[in-house]
Amino acid sequence: MKRLAGIAVVLVAAGLALFWWLTRPATLSAETLALLRAHPADAARGEAVFWAAGCASCHTDPALDSTATTEQRLVLSGGHAFATPFGTFRAPNISMHPEAGIGAWTLEQFATAVMLGVSPEGQHYYPAFPYTTYTRASAADIADLWAFWQTLPADATPTAPHEVGFPFSIRRGLGLWKWLNLDPAYVTPEFSDAQLARGRYLVEALGHCAECHTPRDALGGLDRSRWMAGAPVFGREGRVPAIPPQGWSRLDLTAYLQSGFTPSFDVVGGDMADVVANMSRISAEDRDAIAAYLLALRASPNR
Repeated sequence: MKRLAGIAVVLVAAGLALFWWLTRPATLSAETLALLRAHPADAARGEAVFWAAGCASCHTDPALDSTATTEQRLVLSGGHAFATPFGTFRAPNISMHPEAGIGAWTLEQFATAVMLGVSPEGQHYYPAFPYTTYTRASAADIADLWAFWQTLPADATPTAPHEVGFPFSIRRGLGLWKWLNLDPAYVTPEFSDAQLARGRYLVEALGHCAECHTPRDALGGLDRSRWMAGAPVFGREGRVPAIPPQGWSRLDLTAYLQSGFTPSFDVVGGDMADVVANMSRISAEDRDAIAAYLLALRASPNR
């Protein structure tokens, strides 16, 4: 019996050690760190990344609507709530406030959070934060984004806690989820055309369109086999449509991203209004690249 008990203890210890190893928070590679530090960061370029990445959609005051000014959209006090089958997650204050926000962070800490979903304290972030998309972003864009971030105002609004029950409250377990779902590889094949390649980058690395428009599996990971095919709305009735909509032309898509008007003269609403508020602030060339990518995606036999 003592021998069996000893074997059991060894097996349990080995299992715990394996779990601890598999769920460890990742760190940035030496190559990425070198690129971050060597890049001559540019805040103006970082502002373009900010709007393309949709940071303001989740981290501004929930009371703001699509008519909010640019100045209001740059106050990243947090507060938006996201109801999911795993709990309700609340966007944190990520303003430049040194205590309430992220004003005391370094570039490396910022990049680790955005690209790997790991906090400065070494904890996993919940994937309500779309780092599974941002992991494809370039080190140069992240460095530029941080340079712009440091020009933003500080706000002292406290971050509201998540409402997450057991076992999802055990953040260490997110390491296993990341092992399954944190994939830096693009979903669609590489494009030789420069505009299509730019569109793929904007959609799959910064814009995180798939986070809403792609169905998820039982564990909350994106089902890549149904990329952009539409999905249920978390927390309420309805369905997020497939994109691009059937029958829409490239001009329809670019006009929608700039103005919020559909080809049938309807007006964007709901969460997409915030997306349009961001997309209207990027360059016309980037909106056109997004439209080109989406139409190429629709035409692909392997969609």
